[in-house]
Amino acid sequence: MSWTWGYGTNGFTDHPLPAALDVLQHHGYGAVALTLGHPHLDPFAADWRAQTQALAADLRRRGLRVVVETGARYLLDPLRKHRPTLVDREAGSRMAFLRRAIEIAAVLDADCVSLWSGVVPDDVSVEQARVLLEERLLELTAFAADAGVTLALEPEPGMLVETVADALALRARLGHPANLGLTVDLGHCVVVEPEGVAGALRAAGGLLRNVQADDMLPAAHEHLPFGEGELDLDAALSTLREIDYAGVIAVELPRHAHAAPELARASMAALVAAAERTAPGEGAAGTASAGAAGGGDSAWGGPRSSAESSAARISSAPGAGPAGAAGGGVSAGGGPRASAESSAARIPSAPRISSAPGAGPVGAAGGGVSAGGGPRASAESSAPGISSAPGPAAPPAHPWTTRAIEQIRTDATRAPHLFASAGREVGRDPLSAEPFAPTADDAARAAIIATLADSGADPAVAVALYRRGDDAERRGVLRGLDALAAPAAAWREAGLELVVDALRANDTRLVAAALGTFAAEHLDDHTWRHGVLKCVFLGIPLSVVSGLEVRADDELAAMAERFAAERRAAGRPVPDDLLLLRARERA
Repeated sequence: MSWTWGYGTNGFTDHPLPAALDVLQHHGYGAVALTLGHPHLDPFAADWRAQTQALAADLRRRGLRVVVETGARYLLDPLRKHRPTLVDREAGSRMAFLRRAIEIAAVLDADCVSLWSGVVPDDVSVEQARVLLEERLLELTAFAADAGVTLALEPEPGMLVETVADALALRARLGHPANLGLTVDLGHCVVVEPEGVAGALRAAGGLLRNVQADDMLPAAHEHLPFGEGELDLDAALSTLREIDYAGVIAVELPRHAHAAPELARASMAALVAAAERTAPGEGAAGTASAGAAGGGDSAWGGPRSSAESSAARISSAPGAGPAGAAGGGVSAGGGPRASAESSAARIPSAPRISSAPGAGPVGAAGGGVSAGGGPRASAESSAPGISSAPGPAAPPAHPWTTRAIEQIRTDATRAPHLFASAGREVGRDPLSAEPFAPTADDAARAAIIATLADSGADPAVAVALYRRGDDAERRGVLRGLDALAAPAAAWREAGLELVVDALRANDTRLVAAALGTFAAEHLDDHTWRHGVLKCVFLGIPLSVVSGLEVRADDELAAMAERFAAERRAAGRPVPDDLLLLRARERA
C-alpha cells in the first residue's frame, strides 16, 4: 500500500513508550502517532532534546515512521482540558508548546506536526477568534519552515475550524503556506462533514498530510473501535487510494488504553480486511503486508531519512517486492504491480524535445535521467555551455504513458485528467538512488507536458496544471520544462514564471525540481544564484543543480562566503556545500 498503518500513543497511556512500540510492532504497524505529554515524552522536560534524540534513534532502529500529535488533554492547564488554545486571548503556553513540538518533530524527522484551532471561548467573538488563529498560524508556519517541518491542521467537531472546507478557507486566507497541510480524522467525517468521508478526503486531496482512523456515530464526538459506529471504512480507503495518499493512517482510540493491545490487534485486522476488499482488481492477494512501511515522500516533500526509506523503499530491481519479498513492486493503488511493470527500467524519463514546429516525436533519443533528478538533454539539444554528462539511452516508455501521449496528441483536453491520474497508473517509485531523483510519476507527467508543448498547446494549460496541482503534480510540470530543448517564447516565459514560483517554496523536492536544465539554460543569474543558496539552506545537495559547474561564478562564491560567515557568527555549522562553492571559485 502507498500509506503506512500506525497507532496513536494516546491509546497506550498505561504502557511505557518502549513497551507500546513493542506491541505495535508485534501487530504489524509501521508508524506511530506520538502524542506529546504524559506519560511518553514530556516536551518541557529539562532533557527533552536528549530524550528526543534517543527516541529518534530507537524509531530508526525499528524502522517506524512518526507523526507528532499535540492533543494532550491537561498538559498546559491541569484544570481545563486542552486550554489554552490558539483562539484564546492569552495563548502563550500553547504557542510555546507548539514551537517545542516543531523542534521535536525536526529531531524525529517526523512526517508532520498535527494541531487544531480550538473551541471559541465565551469571551472571544468568532471574528476575533479568526484573527487570533490566523496571526498565530502565520507565526507557527514561519517557525516550522525554518525547521524544515510540515504542520497539519486538523478540523475538529465543535472547534472554530470544524470541517475540511473551514481548513481550506483558512489556508487560503493565510496565502497557501507551502508547509501547512491537513489532518483528517475519519471518524470526524461521520459527525461534521456534509459530503461524508469520501467528500472530505477528496476536498483535502494533495494537501492531506496525516490521517487518524477511528469509528464514530453521527451524534457524538466519541472515538470508537471499528465496527461500533457508522464510518464507511471501505469508502475511506478507496478514496485515499484515489487521491494517492502516501502518509500515515494512525488508529486513534484515546479512551481505550485499558484494552490497547487487543484493540491494536483488532484494529489492524479491520484495516487489512478493508484494504483487501477495496484493492482495485487485486483482492486479498493484492494487498501489501500490513506491517510493511509505506515508502515514498515525507510530508515535508523530501525523501524520508535513509534509515527509514531503506526499510520502506520498494526496490526496482527485477523480482523485488514489498519489503524485500519476492514478486512485483507496490502500486500507488495499494496492490502489487506485475514485475514487468514495477521495474524502474520500464519507466522512461521525459525526453528532451523542441516545442518549435516540426519537432520530433516524444520518445526520440536523447532522454535519460540526470544525477540531479531532471531529464538530460541530448548533446545536440543542450544550450551552449551547459554540460550534460553522457548517460544511458532512455528506457522504453511505461505502457500507460505511451497511451496517454497518444490520447493527448488526439485530444489535448484530456491532459488534466491524465496528469492527475499518473501517480495511480505508473506509481511513484524513484528512478534512481540519487537524492531527489525523479519518480515514475514525475517522468510520466513530464512526458505529458512535453507532448503538449510539442503539439503547439497554449502554455496556459501547463500553468493551470501547476497552479491547481498538488506538490507531485507541480514537480511533474517542472520536470516537463526540463524536457523542452528549445521552447517557444511563450513556453519559455511561462516556464520561468513557474520556476520562480517553485523557488519561493519550502518544499525541498519542488525546489530541487525547479533547478533542472530549464533553469540552467533560461533563469537569470540573480534568481539562479539565490536558488542555489536556497538549496544549501534547505539541505538539498547541490548535485541536483543542473549546470552548476558552468554557471557558478565569483558572485555566487561571495554570496556563499557571506552565508557561511552568518552561520559561524550564529554558532551554527557551515554546510559542506557552502565550502564547496567557495573552494570551486578559489580554484
